[in-house]
Formats: sequence, structure tokens, C-alpha cells
Amino acid sequence: MRSTRIFPFALLLAACGPRVSRVAVVASDPNTPPALSAITEDDLRRDLFALAGDSMRGREAGSLDELRASVWLGERLREAGLRPAGDDGTYFQFWPMRRVRTAAASRIALDDGALALGADVVVVAPVQARVSADLVFVGEGREADVASVDLRGKAVAAVISPPSNPPPAGVSLREFRYARAAIVQRVAFLAGRGAAAVVLVSDSVAESAWGYAGSGMLRGRYNVDSSGTDQPAAGPPVLWVRRALLDRVRAARRLDADVIAESFVYPSVNVVAVVPGTDPALRGQYVLYSAHQDHDGVRHAVGGDSIWNGADDNATVAVSVLAIGRALARRPARRSSLFVWHGAEERGLLGSRWYVAHPTVPRDSIVAVLNGDMIGRNHPDSAALLGAQPPHRNSSALVQMALDANARLTRFAIDSSWDRPAHPEGWYFRSDHLPYARAGIPALFFTTLLHPDYHTPRDEPQRIDVAKLARMTRWMYATGWTAGNANERPRVDAGMKLER
Repeated sequence: MRSTRIFPFALLLAACGPRVSRVAVVASDPNTPPALSAITEDDLRRDLFALAGDSMRGREAGSLDELRASVWLGERLREAGLRPAGDDGTYFQFWPMRRVRTAAASRIALDDGALALGADVVVVAPVQARVSADLVFVGEGREADVASVDLRGKAVAAVISPPSNPPPAGVSLREFRYARAAIVQRVAFLAGRGAAAVVLVSDSVAESAWGYAGSGMLRGRYNVDSSGTDQPAAGPPVLWVRRALLDRVRAARRLDADVIAESFVYPSVNVVAVVPGTDPALRGQYVLYSAHQDHDGVRHAVGGDSIWNGADDNATVAVSVLAIGRALARRPARRSSLFVWHGAEERGLLGSRWYVAHPTVPRDSIVAVLNGDMIGRNHPDSAALLGAQPPHRNSSALVQMALDANARLTRFAIDSSWDRPAHPEGWYFRSDHLPYARAGIPALFFTTLLHPDYHTPRDEPQRIDVAKLARMTRWMYATGWTAGNANERPRVDAGMKLER
């Protein structure tokens, strides 16, 4: 109910219409975007500190903070003279997000002593279950540990141990990935032996991931609500317990658990704007510039800071696309320019999945998608372009436009290793270009890659290299300018097939 308060203001914001007139900018080189001077470090810095500042509280998907950030974007678009391209003449496309989580009313006890949900234990996946069973401790829960033990109908406790496929050293969020892989592997084995519930106690590595992973598990599971329902997980309840409680778990003889899953729907939002093209024959086609405005919100504190600002991820691209919109509002391309800030990217690319399924322009009129994610950190002269080599490349023509723009204007040294299927990060599959590429639309992913502050409260605006951000913005703009003015739309490569 509280979220409805923002919607009338959003409608009023859009209904007022643009108030900034276009200013013609002349360029002597036809290959050079004519409004490069409209992209300034001062504007990017000002917008970055506003969108990624503490007052936006990390812009968590589905929260009033995400909606506040989206309305802030809408107001900037109105000031810049971009036209609304969302629903009902507004800048906004609201869509339903389904959330399933473990209810706070759930109760978990070892013998007669209760465990505190969130402090002592988390439920790994939301499930509706009531278990009252003998508890048997089986060491690390491996084959040798349970060979002579009948687990059927029992609650089974084990210590998390290294999975058979541990994440490589140096991969992002390694401890979280370790814990997730270990839990999945051990649960599959123990549930297959008939366990009625599985209790896993952290080893030292998994314990270091408790804050990040545990807070995510408490939040539950998110999805686009396309069917109206999203059921709790199947199978026995899986309980992850803090390492400090190992002796208590080892000594316990009984588990009593009443695990309650609750499901509800609330809105997230895509912000959508357009600059109409100048060519009557081409203005029905669109070059789409893509960002996401959400991040992780307010959660457990690290070093005394509980606001996960998401300055690089992804306020850098949110303000970059805004700057490109300002430039194109001054001097439009022949094709129309479409701008989409997707909601709930951090919850599983949900906003971009929704937009691809429910576009506000005809889907086949989108000729190219230029998506960015994290474009403001690392070496000042390095960058990456994903979707530039097989099997991720789906348009050689669009890739060449981007490479030519970089060679002509920004001259980044391009790290191609992250675009390879063997790269352990799987980075190509983790941003909003992906649903468009899966739909057969030419798509590229601009990024300056991960850094140690990724998904931590240390990803703050003062850590962004604004000069590099401006260069990345100009690269995306120059690529889009070429695509927006070419006589032919970028062709889709025949036979393109992603590895997963």
C-alpha cells in the first residue's frame, strides 16, 4: 500500500512533459558524434553522487528506495527533454515482482533450545515444512560417514566441507560460491539417502560468507510474476547454522522445525525514455541504451557501513546513459534512441526479462542494444567489450561499430579474456543485455570489470574514476551514434548459439 503513494507523483512528473529545447551541435567529422561536448565530467559526477549517495539507501529492488531512484531518473529525463516511453504516457513501466521468503514466524529448535532465525540459522531456500525427528550427526556427510547409518526419516546434521568443484582462487564472491556449491552438493547426497531435514554447520570458509549469503537467503527468492504464483522449494528443509554452534549441533538429539514460506507480489519498475529519430524512413527503428538502477540496499554492516551504495554497480552506467540521452536530445540520430533503466537486475535480470517480454516499442524495431554494467573502476586505459567474440557475438556488424568507435575516439586497451566461455566469472551472463541477445537482438556489453569492492558497502561514489567514466560514456555514445545513422541496421550473425 505504501508504494502506491509514489505513483501519482510519477504520473504528474511525466505528464508535465519535457521543458528543455534542443540545441543543434555541428561536427566537422561525420564519424564523430556531434554532441560529445554535452557529456561532461561535472554532470556525471553530480549525478553519480546523487544516485549512489547514502540518501538513496542502495536502491534495493522492490523497495521505496528503488522507486525513489527511478523517480529521480524520470525528473532528470524531463529536464533533459527526452520523451516518456513507458506506460500510459509516463517514463515508467511498472511490473510485478514475486517474492517467496521464509517467514519470521518460523521456529527451529535443537532439543528444547530455539535457534534464532538470521542470527543462528537461515533456511537455505524457502520451503513449507514441519519436521519433528531424531537428529543424527554424520561428520562431513560424505559416503564414508553415512555408509552404516540409516538416514531415512531422520534430521541429518553435517559440517560443510569443500565441494568437489570449488570456485577457483580470485573469482568474485569466492566464499559465497564455495558455500553455495558445498551446500548444494551435500544436500543432494543426504536428501537422496532419505533425510527428512538437513542441518549444515559452517566450516571456516563458509562462515566467512555468512553475512553476504545469509542476508540473501533471509530475503528469499525473487522472480517476474508472470503466472501469478511461485511455489516454495520442494524437498526437505535445509538449515545453515553458524560455526559457533557446532558443539551444540553435535550434541543435539532432536530437531523440531516449523518452517513457513510466505509469498507476495510488489512492484519494481523500468524507466523508459526516447529521443525520436530525424529520418522519417528510419525513426521507427530504435537503438536501445541499457542500464539498471537497483543495487543491494541496506543490509548487514561491513566496517560499520550498512548501505550498499552500488556506485559502480550500476550507478555509473545509469548516469552514463542519462548523459547520452542529454547528448542525443541536443542532436538526434536518424534512428530513434531508446533508453531503458531496468529494475531488479540484481535479483536475476528481472526488469530486462520483463521488458523483452513486454516492450513499449515493437520488439523487432530494436536494431541494437548497448548495455553497460560497472564502467568506472580499474586501470584508466582498460575496458572490456562482451559479446564481441563467438560464441557470445551475435552481430559482427555491431561489434565492428564499437571497435571502430574505440579506435577512433576513446582508444581503450580491450581485455577480451572475460568474453571467453572458459572464464570462471561467466560475466557475459550477468547483465541486462542477455535477455535481448536471447531474443535475437544485436547486443553488446560495455564494462570495466570487477574489483574488490564489488557487492560490498565500499562501492561508493568517491571511489569512481570519473574521467574514465566519461570516456566509457563517449564510447557507448559513439557506438550508438554509428548504429543510429547507418543506412542498414546491424545484421544478426547466422547460427549464433550461446554455450548455456
